[in-house]
Formats: sequence, structure tokens, C-alpha cells
Amino acid sequence: MGINSLKILRDGRVQIETGSKEEIKTLTRDINDKCRDKLEVNVHKLRNPRLVIYSIPETISIRNIEDTLLAQNPELNLKTGDITTKFSYETKRHTWNLVIEVNAQTWKLLIQKEVKLEWLICNTEDYLVANRCFKFSRFNHRFRECRGTETCPLSAGSHRLKECTAQLPDYKCTNCQTFNTYNKNTKIRENHSSLDRNCPSLQAVLEKYRQNTDN
Repeated sequence: MGINSLKILRDGRVQIETGSKEEIKTLTRDINDKCRDKLEVNVHKLRNPRLVIYSIPETISIRNIEDTLLAQNPELNLKTGDITTKFSYETKRHTWNLVIEVNAQTWKLLIQKEVKLEWLICNTEDYLVANRCFKFSRFNHRFRECRGTETCPLSAGSHRLKECTAQLPDYKCTNCQTFNTYNKNTKIRENHSSLDRNCPSLQAVLEKYRQNTDN
């Protein structure tokens, strides 16, 4: 069995990360069998996956998406209740995308599939977006929760984005700089904006999100 990490939390609990669901089940069973009177195991509940359906017809809404999907795509064997509609959003090209939440089984039926909606064929894909603060340029919290200082996402300077004069190749990512400060032996590139889609820190956050998603 592979143990990826083991941490002692402030409240005295121990957090263990393994490499697969099977290892989690094995470890849970062993602890319960051998230490039931001393330890209590709580398995972290994984998030339901989310999918984005691209370029939906204007007639499709949050209210009718499930009925339309089921009626026009019988080969997928979807059932009422398999889909929870979260929200839709307009793109820069003035098309509309729709985000839905599904269970692991439905995710396997829909991921990277083409679905029929009205007279259009629409593509689906994983919807992965990092929780980002645009004041502090860091992840895992929002602007309203932020207690940090203003940090430019382009140059990592202590000023607002609209005040920044930095240009490539002088961009600096504050998240990758912080990683390099605390990981001397594992350097990652930092000469990019923290808004860069290929940012190593962003990709690490998205990978963590994938690991915590049930699919």
C-alpha cells in the first residue's frame, strides 16, 4: 500500500492520503479490524464531478436541460435525477455554456461526448476551475475572505493589476515564487503571470481538485 502523505492536524486527528480508492478501502478495513476500540476512521467524501456543455442553443435553459438531454439522447440511458444544473455563462464569442453536476456513473456516460440539444451537437468536458482570490492572487479563497495585501497577478508586485507596467518576459507568478521559497530542491518556473493557464501552481491546484472528485 502506498501512503502519499501523513499529517497530524491541530485538533489531534491524523490525515492520511493514499494513491487510490482501493487503498483507502483496504486501510479503512485494517484500521477498523485492528484498532476499532482506539481509533475512528472517517473517509473524506469526494466531490461530485462537474461537466460543461459547450455552445448550447438559446432555447436551452437551466429548467429544461435535463428533459431535453434525456429525450434527445436515449442511447446514453440517462435517468431523471442524474443531472443537477448549476449555472450557465456567456463566452467572449457570445455563445452560452452550461455547467452541470453529475454522479460518477453519469460522468462516465457524458465525458467528452457529443450530445444532441435541439438542432445542435454540443461537446462536453470536465469543468475544472480553481478557487482564486483576485486581490491576493492566491488560491483556495475568495476576495471577500482575503486578509492578504494587494498583489499584482502579472508581476507579483504590491499594486493593482491596472497599475502594472510589467511586460513579458518580466512577469512573475507570486504562487510559484512562494513554492520555490519553501522548496529549495524542487524549483518550478515562475517567469509567467499567475493568470497563465499553464502555471505549475494552478495545474497543481486543478490536479488536487481531480483527486478529490468522484469519477
